[in-house]
Amino acid sequence: MNVDLGYVSAVIIGLLIVFLGGSIWIGTALFLVGIGSLYIFTDVSFGSILANIAWNNTSGSAMMALPFFIWMGEILFRSKISENLFRGLSPWMDAIPGRLVHVNILASTFFAAVSGSSAATTATVGKITVPELTKRGYDHDLSIGSLAGAGTLGFMIPPSMMMLVYGIIGDVSIGKLFIAGFIPGFMIAGMFSGYIILRCMISPKLAPKGTEKHAWKDRLAAIPAIMPVLILVLFVLGSIYMGWATPTEAGAIGVIGALFFAAATKSLSWHVFKISLIGSVKTSAMIMFIVMGAAYLSNVIGYFGITRALTRYVTEMGLSPYMLIAVLTVLYLILGCLIDGFSMIVMTAPIVVPLIQAAKFDTVWFGIYLVLMIELAQITPPVGFNLFVISGLSNDDLGAIAKAAFPFFIIMLLAAVLLTVFPEIALFLPGRMIGK
Repeated sequence: MNVDLGYVSAVIIGLLIVFLGGSIWIGTALFLVGIGSLYIFTDVSFGSILANIAWNNTSGSAMMALPFFIWMGEILFRSKISENLFRGLSPWMDAIPGRLVHVNILASTFFAAVSGSSAATTATVGKITVPELTKRGYDHDLSIGSLAGAGTLGFMIPPSMMMLVYGIIGDVSIGKLFIAGFIPGFMIAGMFSGYIILRCMISPKLAPKGTEKHAWKDRLAAIPAIMPVLILVLFVLGSIYMGWATPTEAGAIGVIGALFFAAATKSLSWHVFKISLIGSVKTSAMIMFIVMGAAYLSNVIGYFGITRALTRYVTEMGLSPYMLIAVLTVLYLILGCLIDGFSMIVMTAPIVVPLIQAAKFDTVWFGIYLVLMIELAQITPPVGFNLFVISGLSNDDLGAIAKAAFPFFIIMLLAAVLLTVFPEIALFLPGRMIGK
């Protein structure tokens, strides 16, 4: 096949910009780009490989795990468990500089560990904390900025929908990705809290003292409100880490646990059950459609030899591994201002993963790095989803929210540097998984 790869690549990128920049669904756009590229440059029947790709990329065990984790997050989002989590964390925060602002961080961390969604984490925690912190006189910028930053942890702390999608497209172990996100996620949460402590030590008025005084008996009495989420995290991730369950089985355990705790808190009605199930079906179908479109476009790109040629070109450039990561970081920061996280994965993973492998980076490590880049995209205008979620909760201008979130953006960039210099932050736990 004699075609100019530079010209073909330019046409594919142009089609992606046109379709993804419009109002067309992401999955449909990816299919159209793949079909259009084959139609323009070859005489290959675009339907001949469609059925096989659609089946092969949605019938695996990894895709079976996806609906379970989404459903678990939907149940928690629509029950009293999230509200109880705020009430349970509050008494533990009153003695720390920053006080209840840390509830944004901790509640997002806990909810991220069972929801897998950044938007769900931000919306759930924000609905509870934004009105409370405003009512108590906390600094508004610090409140919404910390929520914007901490809400992104829904992608890092497992289970994560972004990790599932990357694992499927990049053919990387889902279980290892889940476990690899644990330490980086809690490291970033700790960095956020450290920044809040420092800010509030310098300016105590940012987090005024409340009228409530919590004794140790109040803190101990609040533990039962936190326990449902803690137990779910331990059971879901512990079963994967110990080798007792696959991600699919762990997801099923999570759904059963979420239903049990929702019933125990008397917030499991038929209405909640029905809308959580419908919501999970809609989200799962949307993601599967995107994955099919991404797989189809990946095969088209592979058919033209673009990935192979690009890998050879970058290898011949002699870029050092760190220089390659620096270039990719700039690329992802630019993409994050223009497109959503799913699009970032499906557009770049088929091309970038071979480059990463050629540079001798671990693909599990790169998955965590890529998720961190997607987290940054969540708080960069004009398409940062977390900014839209918080704007809907607080009625603030997107620019003001982005400005408030900027310190947390810098913290995540610093975390990306640490992750690159010390890859064991991500690889320590996967390397010690039982039954790996």
